[in-house]
Amino acid sequence: MAITELAKRFNESQTDVYVEAQFQGSYDETAQKVTAAVQAKKIPDLVTFSEVNWHNFYLNDLLEPLDGYFGSGLKRSAYNQKLLSEGVLKDKLWWLPLARSTPIFYYNKTLFHKAGLPDRGPATWDEWRGWAKQLKGLKVKGKQVKMEAYQKIDGDWQFQGSVWQWGGAYSNGLNVAIDQEPAVAAGEWQRELIFKDKMSYMADSPSVDFQNQLIATLVTSTGGLQGMTEAAEKGKWEVGTAFVPKKEQQVVPTGGGGFGMLAYSPKDRKQAAWKFIEFCGKAENSAYWTLTTGYLPVINAAVDEPDLKKRLANDPNFSTAVKQLDIVRKEDEVRLMVPNANILIYTGLQKIWANNTPAKQVFTDVAGQLKKATDKVRKNIEKHV
Repeated sequence: MAITELAKRFNESQTDVYVEAQFQGSYDETAQKVTAAVQAKKIPDLVTFSEVNWHNFYLNDLLEPLDGYFGSGLKRSAYNQKLLSEGVLKDKLWWLPLARSTPIFYYNKTLFHKAGLPDRGPATWDEWRGWAKQLKGLKVKGKQVKMEAYQKIDGDWQFQGSVWQWGGAYSNGLNVAIDQEPAVAAGEWQRELIFKDKMSYMADSPSVDFQNQLIATLVTSTGGLQGMTEAAEKGKWEVGTAFVPKKEQQVVPTGGGGFGMLAYSPKDRKQAAWKFIEFCGKAENSAYWTLTTGYLPVINAAVDEPDLKKRLANDPNFSTAVKQLDIVRKEDEVRLMVPNANILIYTGLQKIWANNTPAKQVFTDVAGQLKKATDKVRKNIEKHV
């Protein structure tokens, strides 16, 4: 793992601080374990929180503000300011970008060529749907190729972009909007693709299915780019990337993870943890991280490091996510700040994708649950935001 390698390099570079990197599972699993650790008063010094989970810890007054740690070893201005700003609330910085991503559009160039499709991403979702018809009948290793698959768990992140693209929102501030027409239309679009067009489906791991050429296109994280590239090379096919197509508008959410410090960790351990953050913030280390993982370069100077600069210039796939930063948007407030809102949304999506339940019915139910969940924490959110 790239973070383990960075910890190893950090430990070899000096003798004052030793970092042990521990993998604790998914972002949600990590958050659950950190919560248990806080309750047991066995606080980790540094945690990689998702864009959702850090808000929950902040709202419970468990995070350390990071503004005072910047200095000669790492300046605030070193970071991509759009990504850095997403960790700011009440004019203080609580979350530093690390494994930041956006959804991008992946496509199988080899399958596109066989179907007579152009070697590019579709400009619009309507164009994409037309292309899906040309793929019908195409098989790989005896299996019918579908156009795309939807992520069973956490698919609400990609669907956040779909809702925006259709002109809607999960929420406007803390006012739930997922049951309004644009979001419903986005849900119905995907239901039709599965049950009418029969060119999409729900999957445990759409990325694995894409790597195995079971689907021709996929909207998923930039963080999967390296794995997609390696799978394509191994399978002797070509992968391409493009901006996510537009409907009413072209926009995608940011996502991924960043560093957070626990407020009740001892002062000397916080300072030691910051030393590792400084190390990760060096341009050469940020470049290594991006090259190894496919995540966005969060340190501005990283793109001028020779290896990354060469990769960005010579590999169009690698530069897609960086260019797409111009159309990114921070996720809707209810998904970010209301506990389990993401679970409520993707559980609803599963009913659309697996059970053929009409989107209006699903999102009316989900909206009711989200409103109840929001009302329970509204005062605390308004106090902290």
